Amino acid sequence: MKHRFAALLLAGIMALSLAACGQQSAANNGSTSEPDTSAVQSNTPEDALIIAQQGMFSAGGTVITSDGTFDVSNYYMSREGSTAHVDHANVLYQIPAEESSLPMVFLHGYGQSRMGWMTTPDGREGWSDMFLRMGHSVWLIDQPRRGEAGQTSVAGTITTEPSDQTWYTQFRIGTYLNDEFTYNEGSQFPAGEESLDQFFRQMTPDTGMDNAGGDQNIDNAVVAQAVAAAIDEVYERTGKDSILVTHSQGGMPGWETARYTDHVAAIVAIEPGMAPQVDSDDYKALLEKKVPVTFYYGDYIGAEFTDVPAAAMWGMMASTADTFTEAYNAAGGSSTVVHLPDEGITGNDHFMFQDLNNDVIADHIESWIQANVK
Repeated sequence: MKHRFAALLLAGIMALSLAACGQQSAANNGSTSEPDTSAVQSNTPEDALIIAQQGMFSAGGTVITSDGTFDVSNYYMSREGSTAHVDHANVLYQIPAEESSLPMVFLHGYGQSRMGWMTTPDGREGWSDMFLRMGHSVWLIDQPRRGEAGQTSVAGTITTEPSDQTWYTQFRIGTYLNDEFTYNEGSQFPAGEESLDQFFRQMTPDTGMDNAGGDQNIDNAVVAQAVAAAIDEVYERTGKDSILVTHSQGGMPGWETARYTDHVAAIVAIEPGMAPQVDSDDYKALLEKKVPVTFYYGDYIGAEFTDVPAAAMWGMMASTADTFTEAYNAAGGSSTVVHLPDEGITGNDHFMFQDLNNDVIADHIESWIQANVK
């Protein structure tokens, strides 16, 4: 019985070897055709997002060194003469199979990471996927001292004090009344406790933040230089300038980025905290390099929204975009300010890229890119 089993096993091995030899012989006899992928292609859904290349890298930053000499005999406890690689950006990138447009570099805002561009609280597609489908490669930044770029040269004091209600109100999603989160009238924010839970869990602290001193301690120059280094790396890899998309707190270092790189093709600022002051160094760099700029603002902005506590504050911040745009265009630059309600797009809060109509807004931005970015 054992001999019979061994013979059957040997016959099977020989058959497989002959088949492999036949395939190799066919390949060696002048066949140069590509592998048959028709079966794979036939099983690919029509709406599949096909990524040709993806990866991750760090950009910018510095290296700090402690005094003294490293003691290898006490290597686990010794910190003298040691180095730390800090204050860099971390970049996750994806390049679509059908790439047809300029790269887009995304910079998040306060308390956020690149996750906000990648998904929504209710699990729909985020802007990164949407713009990939439009033919852009996407380069998603965790800014220095945030997310996967947490190594910092500044010692932070991160607080555990709860603040969900504060940011919910500041972001103009709604208010907190009678022990529950409410939504602004006509809100496009995904409703329900599960979505709220997912949204709040996106937030992440800044490792250099001085919460004990009440100071956000965000160094715009450190962030801007790391973002510029990332944009230069995109240029090295692709030979193309980048469209920089910023949000909220990321808007301020976003303006400064143009001082450190020549490869910013345009800036799309989603509700930045402020526009550059006219004749500031940031303003002058943008104007000198002829960087086209567009601002996007959502709904519930202005003193007339008396039931939205943050509306007046955002009205003041949005007014800086009007001042910038008037001066920038008069000086030969190109800037537009888009208030979504004026476009018939209503119900959007500070996180328009996660709202139910985020696809409509993405299409609007893509139309601006096609018309204004060379």
